[in-house]
Amino acid sequence: MFSSTSPPVPRHFRLGLNDSTLALLAASILLVSAAIWCAHGPNAEKTDFSLTYVGARIIYQGLGHNLYDLTLQKQTRDSLFEHPNPLFFEHPPFEALLFSPLAAFSFRTAYLIWGLFNAVVWLFLIYFLRPHLPWPAEDLGYVFLWLLFAPLGVALYQGQSSLVLLALYAISFVCLKHRKESLAGFVLGLGLFKFQLVLPFVLILVFRKKWRFLSGFAITSFFLFLLSVIAVSWRGLADYVRFVLTIGSNPQNESYGSAVDMPTISGLLYALFRGKIGHGSLNVAVAVVSLLLLAFVAWRWRSNLLNESSDLMFAAAVAAALLTSSHMFTHDFSPLVLPMFLAGARSPERSPSSWLLRLTLVLLWAFPVYFALVTWHSLYLFSLVLFLFAYSAIVRAGRLAQSQPELRTIGAKC
Repeated sequence: MFSSTSPPVPRHFRLGLNDSTLALLAASILLVSAAIWCAHGPNAEKTDFSLTYVGARIIYQGLGHNLYDLTLQKQTRDSLFEHPNPLFFEHPPFEALLFSPLAAFSFRTAYLIWGLFNAVVWLFLIYFLRPHLPWPAEDLGYVFLWLLFAPLGVALYQGQSSLVLLALYAISFVCLKHRKESLAGFVLGLGLFKFQLVLPFVLILVFRKKWRFLSGFAITSFFLFLLSVIAVSWRGLADYVRFVLTIGSNPQNESYGSAVDMPTISGLLYALFRGKIGHGSLNVAVAVVSLLLLAFVAWRWRSNLLNESSDLMFAAAVAAALLTSSHMFTHDFSPLVLPMFLAGARSPERSPSSWLLRLTLVLLWAFPVYFALVTWHSLYLFSLVLFLFAYSAIVRAGRLAQSQPELRTIGAKC
């Protein structure tokens, strides 16, 4: 399943009555049905979308300057739901503003609209990325792997925006493939609604001195900053900063998301050393380890953006960005599906690094593992899998670059 005998050839879905069309049709029926079922399910109000709806509702009611007043959030939440989710809305202000039109509808209607939108995004990505993801060669297997990846289903059920972030990473990747670095940065900047999953990747590009990418990213960032000020005013923006700092200072608080439920460096170190070292020392350790990892990925990512080894370095960079995130749950694995397909196409050799890469792919696609670790509050263990995935992708990229001297020459000029 994770092997090939020759360099992969770009593939497109073939239109007409064939396996490709039937696979997409079946996926469409499945995902749309799932979105409708979720919206009518008994636990809809306990999904993460309920928190988004609370934030959108506060903005819709003209109370944006008090968006991060936890008392107001709790009052709004309790007035909307009989059995509310105990968490709080913690996303940037501009996200609540962009979602505020949905607050004009009832919660379940808004949840259905958003669920159908996410289903369309999922289907779009399956089709859009096929020319850039030639593995697996069979269209049925390709579509099946998209549907098998558990975090995407969790994102759809929770009403999360992780699928949108995956789409932005995907479009940015394609832009980079075509050397449109400014546009790539502009697009990825739109993913700042989950800034903790984007900024580490951007930092890698800072280390690589990719100024055109960073200029595009800065433009989008400034635009979203203005939207945030419009949404909550300067006072509300200051409240948001304080709220984020409070979350970071309380890794054990389940109302903000318990650290042991996060597959990150932060979650792993907290699980290993909580109660043994102070919180400040732990934060310093997390910051140092994270910066070293990101700098190492940037240092190794020296090849041209168009060659095969750079595809693997992009995969490693996304994995490292997730691993060094300050806040991450199961659905936040969603952007990793693109690196997983890229890695699957680039691991044909019978070498230790290729076997390790295939092993991490098996674990990442094994959906029972996610649910078991979540149930046991041990998702932090998945940070080890993320690290091994990133490491093996980097090693494999190095082997590819060494086997293609002409690409090393091109990469040294970029």
